[in-house]
Amino acid sequence: MKTHVLLSPQNVDELYFTGKTTVFIDVLRATTVIVNALNSGAREIIPVGSVDFAMKISGNARGGQTLLCGERNTKMVEGFDLGNSPLEYHEDVVRGKSIILFTTNGSKAALKAKFSENLIACCFNNLASVARRLVNLGKDVEILCAGSNGMFCIEDTVCAGLLINEIEKLNPDIVLTDASKISVVLNKEFGQNIKEMLYNCEHGKLLIENGFEKDIDHCAELSNIDLVPVFENGVIKSGLIETAENN
Repeated sequence: MKTHVLLSPQNVDELYFTGKTTVFIDVLRATTVIVNALNSGAREIIPVGSVDFAMKISGNARGGQTLLCGERNTKMVEGFDLGNSPLEYHEDVVRGKSIILFTTNGSKAALKAKFSENLIACCFNNLASVARRLVNLGKDVEILCAGSNGMFCIEDTVCAGLLINEIEKLNPDIVLTDASKISVVLNKEFGQNIKEMLYNCEHGKLLIENGFEKDIDHCAELSNIDLVPVFENGVIKSGLIETAENN
């Protein structure tokens, strides 16, 4: 089982992911929103690559059963129902709803990897569940860090390194590429206190400046949600939970 980390979606094109098993990570905050929305009972998440397309597909189909959600430059887009704060996705708001999600980085990363055979959303909140799923699949893994506007960001790479550590606990016989080794080293250096790391990373500081400090606290919670979001046929839904011992 080989793991490789892509430090930014800019490094590859869509066809690179064809037939691969891929995990996409956008800790602050898209994949955290996806995990929490599904955990609160949302029916599905539909990631989109632009605000215009989000508006277009919402159209007349909204009717109370579809929510238009996401952000641009950390703030909720005018006319949207919810922003990109995981704290907004309460059960009484999202249960049974389809969520059209546009974000600056995370929804675009999901679409970049849409040709993957298996495509999974990961954040700190559901990290242990994702590790178990990947070990059960037993396939080589591409870990795609959403980054920030095409650039490297430390929080996604630290999460990737911690995910690799969790996989290795369940399956010590894994092979790490150079980029995987870098993510493991960064996790060892900066992942011992996840909250502190998120508060001090560039995007974390931007979120604090814009009033989203409580989001960071929530995004820092480790393996508190037992859920694996799976992208298939253009939508993200909650996959079945498996344990490594089941195989």
